[in-house]
Amino acid sequence: MPCARRCSSGRRHGTRDRSLCHTELRADKAALRSPERLPTYADEPGRYVETNHYCAHLTDDVRQCILYDSPGPNARLIGIEYMITPKLYETLPAEERKLWHSHVYEVKSGMLVMPGPTAPGLRQAWEAAETQEMKHIIGLYGKTDRGDELPLGEPKLMTSFTADNQFDFEKAVGDRDRRFGTDYKRAKKSREGIEVPTIHEDADQAWKQRRNSM
Repeated sequence: MPCARRCSSGRRHGTRDRSLCHTELRADKAALRSPERLPTYADEPGRYVETNHYCAHLTDDVRQCILYDSPGPNARLIGIEYMITPKLYETLPAEERKLWHSHVYEVKSGMLVMPGPTAPGLRQAWEAAETQEMKHIIGLYGKTDRGDELPLGEPKLMTSFTADNQFDFEKAVGDRDRRFGTDYKRAKKSREGIEVPTIHEDADQAWKQRRNSM
């Protein structure tokens, strides 16, 4: 299920109905493109990969997202991301919190998009729904393990970009926009009114450690 859609079922023992979430995930994957972003490797910030997310709400505080390398029928599964609320993030041990990343930059820069209909009559309504969903995503923390054909060697985390100077934004996101029919500049402008949350000091350690080592 794309991140913009919540499970429509009622609660069951404090969680969403998982079977319904998964049924909708399969149906939506065939009909809609997923939220799309460009995460990077935590230990190799110069590398990034385009990812398409299909997410289910496991509880009100946890989303589980399946990551694919394209929206096409032959897409390859490349990882799993968990996204959690600040309330849950605060309960994690300090060392664990260092493994999670924020989504503020992805949302405010227009990098994170939910490709939808491009027809003039539908685009405005879709963008309004997308902007509303970004108000929820901007405060979430994520943790992603990359996917491999075989899980050989020690696992590697993926993380999110947090600033313009960390990669060639125009080249990477501009290319994405041309292929998906999206517009990061338009998305960025529509999100100007989204309040920026305070990012916990333990998050985004991949970039903080890199700065300290330079």
